[in-house]
Amino acid sequence: MRGRTWLGAALVLGAQLRALWLAAAVEVHTSREVVAVNGTNQRLKCTFSSSSPVSQQLSVTWNFQPEDLGSHEPVFYYQKEPYNPPSGRFKERVTWDGNIERRDVSIIIWNLQPTDNGTFTCQVTNWPDVYGTIGEVRLRVVQKVSFSEIHFLAVAIGSASVLMIVVVTAGILCRQHRRKARDKKLEVADTEL
Repeated sequence: MRGRTWLGAALVLGAQLRALWLAAAVEVHTSREVVAVNGTNQRLKCTFSSSSPVSQQLSVTWNFQPEDLGSHEPVFYYQKEPYNPPSGRFKERVTWDGNIERRDVSIIIWNLQPTDNGTFTCQVTNWPDVYGTIGEVRLRVVQKVSFSEIHFLAVAIGSASVLMIVVVTAGILCRQHRRKARDKKLEVADTEL
């Protein structure tokens, strides 16, 4: 009977330790999907929360999974200071844009290309909180707006503006014409009296 009591106590303690472990894990928060224009720069936002204060051993790892499901590629690493990738598609195209005190571990990707379509992952470890969620940002790079679309938009806005000016001007002219006609009637009525 005594063995079952110890077993029950061990199970309860194990469940409590598991709950404490989950409560102590690092939680990573990202914008789930980002759409950016080809050739522009884009900030990939990643923030975290941790039950522990920010430690000197805090590390941040950004990786990339291309849309074609090729192998993962390193994008960026941070531990006490930012480390840019020494090679690969993001060499000289990624910049640290975070603030550890604010628990922000964001980066900026420069000169986006269609080959940058895919999923970026952001992982934070903050000793003793070494377990937790991994944030994901799906990046979709779209082509620049073509000249014909810009031209069409400019013509539509210009036409609407001109139409608005014509309507307002016509309204003002009608009001002035009515006022002159009314003043003339009053003048005629005054002369008859």
